[in-house]
Amino acid sequence: MKSTKIITLIMVTVLPLASYLFVSSLSRDAIKMPRRYFYDTVLVKQEKGKEVNDTQWHKIRPFKLQNQFGREVGLQDLEGRIVIADFFFTSCPSICPTLTRNMKKLQTAFKKTDSLVRFVSFTIDPERDSVARIKAYGDKFGIDHDTWWMLTGDRKEIYDIALSEFKASIAANGNIDTGFIHTENFFLLDKDKVVRGWYNGLDSSNLDKLIKDVVLLNMERDKKKKRNLFRK
Repeated sequence: MKSTKIITLIMVTVLPLASYLFVSSLSRDAIKMPRRYFYDTVLVKQEKGKEVNDTQWHKIRPFKLQNQFGREVGLQDLEGRIVIADFFFTSCPSICPTLTRNMKKLQTAFKKTDSLVRFVSFTIDPERDSVARIKAYGDKFGIDHDTWWMLTGDRKEIYDIALSEFKASIAANGNIDTGFIHTENFFLLDKDKVVRGWYNGLDSSNLDKLIKDVVLLNMERDKKKKRNLFRK
């Protein structure tokens, strides 16, 4: 009799909890995460006797450019950080000031979680945009230099990063001058430096979606951490 009561108690208390955890897990998996866009290779490997495609997603390659303090840095120095990036030049008379102001709004939005996101702006006019000049530009817009790099350096390197790594021309549907890259897009990179989306930095609804996607990518990172904890 006593054992029957114990079994009944377990059925009443444990099963609903297990069901909740199971449904909750399915709900998290059902969330539509920001997609990955570019891959380098698709390998076929064997798993439990079956052939499975293993996609090697394109990661932004390591590079070194100078930031607004003259230090050599690259995205590889931002390990474990989500990155929002754009391309600008300090003498731009059209879209760049608005893009910088909107990027500043994003920086302010994530200020309380500034360990989560980093901001990176590449000048597309490095011949004129010296270290001192990009620092003054950042000061003009009141950016927080601790979480936002403005980068200058070799022009060929910057343009290769824009076209070959960020795929800026594809993001602009080919409507971009590859000789002078001028795009209104903000690019979102996950912690592995894989492109997870691009957004019109002049459009408020796009900025809202960008903020939501950053939150989703952070959930993805936390989910991986939890899995690793259970494996220990």
